[in-house]
Amino acid sequence: MDEQLIKTVNKLQDAFATVGVHNPVDLPQIIVIGSQSSGKSSVLENIVGRDFLPRGTGIVTRRPLVLQLINRAAPAGEAASEADGKENPNEWGEFLHVPGKKFFNFDEIRDEIVSDTEKKTGKNLGISPVPINLRIFSPNVLTLTLVDLPGLTKVPVGDQPKDIERQIREMIMTYINKPNAIILAVTAANSDLANSDGLKLAREVDPDGARTIGVLTKVDLMDKGTDVIDILAGRVIPLRLGYVPVVNRGQKDIETKRSISSALDNERSFFECHASYQSKAQYCGTPFLARKLNLLLMHHIKITLPEIKAKIAATLAKYRAELEHLGDPLTDAAGQAANTTLSIITEFCGGFRGALEGQSTDLSTYELSGGARISFVFHEIFSNGIKAIDPLEHIKDSDIRTILYNSSGSSPSLFVATSAFEVIVCQQIKRLEDPSLKCVAMTYDELVRIVNQLLTKPTFKRFPQLRDQLNTVVITFLKNAMLPTNRLVQDMIAMEQCYVNTAHPDFINGQRAIAIVNDRMHPPKPSNQPGAAPNGRQSVSANERSLDDEMNLPKETGFFGSFWQGGKKKRQSVMEPPPPVLKASGTLSEREQQETEVIKLLIQSYFNIVKRTTIDMVPKSIMLKLVAHAKENLQRELLKELYNPEALEDLLKESEATVARRSECRKMIDALKRADGIVSSV
Repeated sequence: MDEQLIKTVNKLQDAFATVGVHNPVDLPQIIVIGSQSSGKSSVLENIVGRDFLPRGTGIVTRRPLVLQLINRAAPAGEAASEADGKENPNEWGEFLHVPGKKFFNFDEIRDEIVSDTEKKTGKNLGISPVPINLRIFSPNVLTLTLVDLPGLTKVPVGDQPKDIERQIREMIMTYINKPNAIILAVTAANSDLANSDGLKLAREVDPDGARTIGVLTKVDLMDKGTDVIDILAGRVIPLRLGYVPVVNRGQKDIETKRSISSALDNERSFFECHASYQSKAQYCGTPFLARKLNLLLMHHIKITLPEIKAKIAATLAKYRAELEHLGDPLTDAAGQAANTTLSIITEFCGGFRGALEGQSTDLSTYELSGGARISFVFHEIFSNGIKAIDPLEHIKDSDIRTILYNSSGSSPSLFVATSAFEVIVCQQIKRLEDPSLKCVAMTYDELVRIVNQLLTKPTFKRFPQLRDQLNTVVITFLKNAMLPTNRLVQDMIAMEQCYVNTAHPDFINGQRAIAIVNDRMHPPKPSNQPGAAPNGRQSVSANERSLDDEMNLPKETGFFGSFWQGGKKKRQSVMEPPPPVLKASGTLSEREQQETEVIKLLIQSYFNIVKRTTIDMVPKSIMLKLVAHAKENLQRELLKELYNPEALEDLLKESEATVARRSECRKMIDALKRADGIVSSV
């Protein structure tokens, strides 16, 4: 019954390998790793009892070899002994890529391994991750499943690629990373264990040594007086599954074609007669290693079989769902192409509206999407951007003073000039146009983002030409909708510039502005000061004195006395014409300071009103002309541009990836069905 479990796993491997798909289930198997010179091939041949692996210099194993050993009892009356290179009707090999053929000659098995390897990798000593599946039936083996991987190498040889070490390492890691893999790390005993390439890789994925078993080769070649007792006792690099020392055939034995049965006898004799190992001989050698691996694998399969069953069932359901989603290939049935196109357009537009309205079936809990991002653009980016604009940021007091004089013309004004205020505030309102247009562009970008997300769905991967055409139509539609949207936003800003509504209820009037500025410039004196009125303001006589002082200014100070530096010069008896360019450069007088502050106060008050209006109205305009327009008219536009019976056949041409994926899914489903049947019978 226990060996039947290993046969079950072998059948599972074959079920996936025969249909040429990657095994989606992590099956229990023994992975053999080690450096080129560690003796991996000799260990495997000793376990099988046959000389069947390619030999030579450099990388000999260039593809993974999945070796399934199946114990079969010899027919009654026939010996179950090794044939030592001769054909034996009780022993043969079968390759999965050569179905129905039995290889009784093990030299032919070696030739077939070399031949099939070169088909995949060529003769330049390159490697390939595509495995070779070899099954050996023999009464001389214990039922086992081993995967032999290329030996680790450091330096490329001959025509090997420069990154050969990286390629081999990645291949090995792919196999030993799987939690259900038992790692068989082969190391030469006559070298430093700490430098073992196999053990180094094993510890990367199995730091506790819970699923690694060590094999120590070349024990007979160690220096006299040395042994591996400390290693076997776990005092060097401990492994929970321990170490097994073995003695393989040497190079001379291989060249002289010494039989493996003779080599195994020599191995047994070595351990039984060696002073260090004779008390532990029963735990040394290839036969013990084979039994230990057999028991480990069976135990591992027992533990993982329920998990394997569940994994197969879940994977089968997943691939069935994917195949259903991919759909059947379109036929020439009347109306099928038209119905499919109509369904795709309707689904796309429904997804577009759902994303905008927050009614999508796949709402994210990780990030904002769809309409929520547009809301963020309106109420965070745009609103804060408008609020951050300071109408006085680029305006100096001297600029305001210049505008005040210019707006008065040839007759100096007695009061704050309204035209100066309007000139400045209109200039500042114009600054709102650029962020408003950027808000339109950001909203357009978010709509395109929604479109791109919808176009990543499997339906559009299946029909790439339809996806490209649909994308072109939608982008053109949205760009066309941008024109009236931008025009409306520009008109709104122009409207605010065209008419400055100083009667707005939220606008601070001129008298109140003057009063506020006066209070700032002339704060009231405390009531206990002499000469102060009971209400805290200066007495009438004090105001009159101030007025008299203002009217009795020195005669050399004219109306423009503080406007430019020339006003500070001593008055000349000969009048000279004004300079070609007059710019404000002098210190502001008290009156100029007062008028400037009043203008600034009025600008800030009115600009705040316009900002509030802009923050409110620009998003509404964008929603009307762009977002709502797209929701209501996009489907009509797509039907007009794409629902053309003459072009539907080209639009619905499936991508090569979809056709290949459907074929792969069907193969995988067939393999998983077979695997499900296999594990259900256990």
